[in-house]
Amino acid sequence: MPKPFLILQLRPEDDTSDNEFAAICHYGGLVPQQAHRLRIEQQGIPRDLRLDDYSGIIVGGSPFDISTPEAEKTALQKRIEADFSRLFDRLVPRDFPFLGACSGNGLLGSWLGADITPRYGEPVGCFELELTGEGKTDPLLAGCPDRIPALLGHKEACDRLPEGATLLIRGEACPVQMFRVGRNVYATQFHPEGDAEGFILRIQAYRHHGYFRPEEADALIERIRPARTPEANAILRRFVERYSGD
Repeated sequence: MPKPFLILQLRPEDDTSDNEFAAICHYGGLVPQQAHRLRIEQQGIPRDLRLDDYSGIIVGGSPFDISTPEAEKTALQKRIEADFSRLFDRLVPRDFPFLGACSGNGLLGSWLGADITPRYGEPVGCFELELTGEGKTDPLLAGCPDRIPALLGHKEACDRLPEGATLLIRGEACPVQMFRVGRNVYATQFHPEGDAEGFILRIQAYRHHGYFRPEEADALIERIRPARTPEANAILRRFVERYSGD
């Protein structure tokens, strides 16, 4: 049997975390025995984690902001960031298969030296994004239309493409939407696991977290409800198919 994929999650709320995990498995085509789940906000990333035990690593989003001043970060957030720094110290030089979404994108971009700031934050919604020339030939995107819809919502992003990275998808409001480092390390600012059901749950959970004014939540839910993002969702399936059994 192929090695499982390691799913690292950072969401403190059980309902949003469970929904995110289910969506990653659904859109990635992962059955239970193919997914090893770690809620690292509870247990951290083990220092003795063996990359060789997994086919690849997938990281979801979180309510934490890297751009929060260091003195204002909680002990939990500092531990999570330190855990990822140690993981990237091993993973990136090895070019080990990795796909980080939203927070996973910011954590990787920060480790690579990009500034993560509110400059390119975007409101919660479904937006069209554009594939670059390199994106059109990447295995996770080949055959996609030039422009694809994706669900997103973030208070911060990479100010610039990290040094040595390849830009795969750009956006009008946020230039760095998906990039690759080496051949196998990927990050997206948008949510490939995102769908209307999951985003409605997150809108309800995070209505007081500064992504939007609380009184806007109901209108946001109605705008999100018809959203369909098949090409963005397919990135997860393509990632799993590409690295299963490696």
